[in-house]
Amino acid sequence: MLIDTDVILDFFFDRKPYSDYATSLLSLCEKKEISGFITPVIISNVYYLLRKTSNHQKVIEKLNQLILILDILLIDREIIMRSLNSTFRDFEDAIQNYTAERDNSIDVILTRNTKDYKSSKLAILTPENYLKSRIASR
Repeated sequence: MLIDTDVILDFFFDRKPYSDYATSLLSLCEKKEISGFITPVIISNVYYLLRKTSNHQKVIEKLNQLILILDILLIDREIIMRSLNSTFRDFEDAIQNYTAERDNSIDVILTRNTKDYKSSKLAILTPENYLKSRIASR
């Protein structure tokens, strides 16, 4: 699953109640119970926003911890071209979507901005709904 920027920021900024779901997701990734992915765009955005509240070294430490438990997908010209020419209203969301779509192991994007992914071929769930469905399917 691709974990969108807002979910990662919920975790780092402890934005309640969303941070509880983000923490649970990242914990599942850390335990290797689920496979979580992010993109270089997410890393860049998270760095930029964390840097506003902390120094460079502390932000780098946090990001290093994050990438120990999440895999990073690749973005190339094809992804950018598809994103530029897509029906997505938000360019960044288009990049996240097409990057995730290209990886055949990803079937869901976890985000709180589900409305931004209406054009996606993937399942789009909030972290809360994903965790609830995971519990229900046991």
